[in-house]
Amino acid sequence: MEQHHEGNMQREEKLLSKFLDDSTRSTERLLGKLFDGLGSLFPQGCSTAQQSPAQDSHVPQAHHPQISDQPSNPVTEMQLPPHQGEPLSVVDMHTGGEPLRIILSGYPHVRGDSVLAKRRYVREHLDHFRRVLMFEPRGHSDMYGALIVDSELPEADMAVLFMHNEGYSTMCGHAVIALGRFAVDYKLVKEPQSPETQVNIHCPCGLVKAFVQYSEGKTGGVRFHSVPAFAFATDVTVRIGGFGEVTVDISYGGAFYAFVSAQKFGLDVTKSRTRDLVDAATAVTNAVKSQMKLYHPTSDDLAFLYGTILTDGKDQYSSEPTANVCVFAEAQVDRSPTGSGVTARVALQYHKGLIQLNQTRTFQSGATGSQFTGRAVEETKCGDFNAVVVEVAGQAFYTGVSHFVQESKDKLTHGFLLK
Repeated sequence: MEQHHEGNMQREEKLLSKFLDDSTRSTERLLGKLFDGLGSLFPQGCSTAQQSPAQDSHVPQAHHPQISDQPSNPVTEMQLPPHQGEPLSVVDMHTGGEPLRIILSGYPHVRGDSVLAKRRYVREHLDHFRRVLMFEPRGHSDMYGALIVDSELPEADMAVLFMHNEGYSTMCGHAVIALGRFAVDYKLVKEPQSPETQVNIHCPCGLVKAFVQYSEGKTGGVRFHSVPAFAFATDVTVRIGGFGEVTVDISYGGAFYAFVSAQKFGLDVTKSRTRDLVDAATAVTNAVKSQMKLYHPTSDDLAFLYGTILTDGKDQYSSEPTANVCVFAEAQVDRSPTGSGVTARVALQYHKGLIQLNQTRTFQSGATGSQFTGRAVEETKCGDFNAVVVEVAGQAFYTGVSHFVQESKDKLTHGFLLK
């Protein structure tokens, strides 16, 4: 048994040595980060010795992974299959049922002197990687992704670019909740503190502060404080084919959403068919995009409608949960209550005088029943808009770790979607 264990250690050390000899210093630093994180999360998990981490991360020196005392497992020691180029390594999580695929390595260096510039760069030069990871056969039409990049803000612990079936968002609350926990578990922040560890996440919309529950070496729920959120326009009438004139509200929570009660379409967000909810929400999105012009006080990159949130119409403050379904991007359905959507909805309700500062509401996903809480914690300004900082809280969970590869003869390697 002891001899077998020593053989395992020698194999691990040999793989690690070969990898480090061929890698840059930045690769060594990120490898150490991944080993530390994987060692604490998955002490008997798969070897990552063949990983080639992304160049854009800022991470410390490498350390050897933890070696299990258990007998070797041929599955965990299995080599990567034949492939072309670098494998893409990811950690998968979900928040309230909504997936998040965090890209660890294999992604090319992202250029740009700001997070918004990096967002433009990946959209214009590296979009095929989004399709590879989000689309089938490695993903699906409702997959969501996060790419960790460098931030230009000294106070940021990390920066992130969000991706989905259509392109790149400017804010994602469910992703922030997952990334907060991930950052602590994978040691992307300084020594964690109990009962909460603060993680400053630089999103394209601005700096978002996450607070991760931490006790006895384990992470738990996460709350975050949003960028300034505000009601952009209320009681706006738009013409929707098949439904006539419909009154909607537009609000911003790091991204712009249209809000309308599902009852105006004869639908129920918790009982109606998902397809019917998607069709109604998409019709609203298309109408608002064609009939309204949005703007944001700080950047034109933020001035677009991300999607439509159908609600149960229960906007007045109550201790009972209020349900909604968010349809965003290319008819993508959020399984969670939608973190940036909750932010925008709280800002809208506060603007209308339906809730007060520090009144906590529970928001429920009409799709899965999962819940976030939200409350306005501070009044502020965003340009000429009266705004609020919103606190949203939820919990994320790990679902797996994967290495994705591409083969040169695979005609479907760049991904596809069925609609």
